[in-house]
Amino acid sequence: MTSTVHLPSRDIKIVDRSDVVVVGGGPAGISAAVSAARNGAKVTLLERYPYVGGLAAGGMVLVLDDMTNGTEITVRGICTEIIDRMAKRGLCIVPDEKDRTIEFRDTPAAWQKWARLGLFDFHTPSMPHPICYSAAFDPDGFKQASYDMLTEAGVKIRLHSWFSSAVVEDGVIKGVICQTKAGLEATMGDIVIDTTGDLDVAASAGVASSQADFILTTVSRWGGVDTDAAERFEREEPEKFKLLDHEAKRMIGGCWSFWWLKTPLPGIVWLNCPHMPKLSGLKVEDLTAAELEGRARIARLLEFARQQMPGFENAYVVDFAPQTGVRQTRMLEGSYVVTKDDINSRRHFDDTVCRGRDYYTPYRAMLPKNVDQLIVAGRHYSATPQAQKSSREIPPCMAMGEAAGVAAVVALNAGVTARQADIKEIQRRMRDQGADPGDVPSANAAHQEAAE
Repeated sequence: MTSTVHLPSRDIKIVDRSDVVVVGGGPAGISAAVSAARNGAKVTLLERYPYVGGLAAGGMVLVLDDMTNGTEITVRGICTEIIDRMAKRGLCIVPDEKDRTIEFRDTPAAWQKWARLGLFDFHTPSMPHPICYSAAFDPDGFKQASYDMLTEAGVKIRLHSWFSSAVVEDGVIKGVICQTKAGLEATMGDIVIDTTGDLDVAASAGVASSQADFILTTVSRWGGVDTDAAERFEREEPEKFKLLDHEAKRMIGGCWSFWWLKTPLPGIVWLNCPHMPKLSGLKVEDLTAAELEGRARIARLLEFARQQMPGFENAYVVDFAPQTGVRQTRMLEGSYVVTKDDINSRRHFDDTVCRGRDYYTPYRAMLPKNVDQLIVAGRHYSATPQAQKSSREIPPCMAMGEAAGVAAVVALNAGVTARQADIKEIQRRMRDQGADPGDVPSANAAHQEAAE
């Protein structure tokens, strides 16, 4: 019995042509599509799931952080716009500006007010962590705000379109093929932006990449929680709380400092756990195992919390995230590879087009070496595994997507390749639309490194 199956070549119907094709409707893809469309491009957004929002919505990673260096908001533009839109619907909470002042943000009072929403700077070693500009939000609020922004910009959205392969001719990407209920369908474009999170498009195009695994998570939400009672117990009986909290974390088998956080919905909390290491986000077997094991651990935890944790007596599972929490898989080996030292030293680059907390992303780290007209934006950008762990949060990925959309239009308008897009023009357009391209470094940024 052979171990392979031969499929004959076939003609595939072209269902759409656009100036820019964005593959992956997560936070980076939404930003890329909206940004390119607002700058005048005809844009098609392809997404495998029946919704947009990626890990922010489908993965229910319900805090937007890593977007301030303490004194200034460093990720703006489309990311802050989506926060504002959700907040207007009562589906997003941001710390009051007065609570983010130097005088108040690292006080016990600030911690007590905002910590259980996850709105603090987890990068600082001191406790309590300083409260910072960040956002706790509702997953459907993120979806609806995204749909509104995409449709207002005129983006053509094609859901239920699972990426299959890239169409590459003579080192230039021409489009992509997706598996759909109607069979294989091709979408062609002048520039393709890979925002799949796993480098699916670039890998199919033959681009050089590295691969690493981090923890997988099956996120859930619980309802029926008396969060006031739970917080009061934590505050008034700290020793008993510590014992029960330690036991809960042992049962989970891995989590961040808080295993539950509040959401904008009363009585609804979310659990960004359990953390399951040594599983690959690229293997069907591992993704399946994560789903089954994650549910089993949460079931045990829920029973324990009902019996032992004040405020959780009537808790129940609202839902599990339909999308597995994947943090690291394939990463681009691009024209520049961002290192951990680049992140830690706050190295600034002449071709910086976006920034995160207090680090900078050069445009070269979004470009493959050997395929033209392809831009990569998101957690799978060109970085070492250790650098990626410090720069993979949703807001900086959204900033990267926004820059990618601008870069595509700048290149198309000039009649040059994406690789040749004018950096100064990208930076100017980013600033014009309210984003921060990082062209003006903070006072503590390291030396500049000239673009190659």
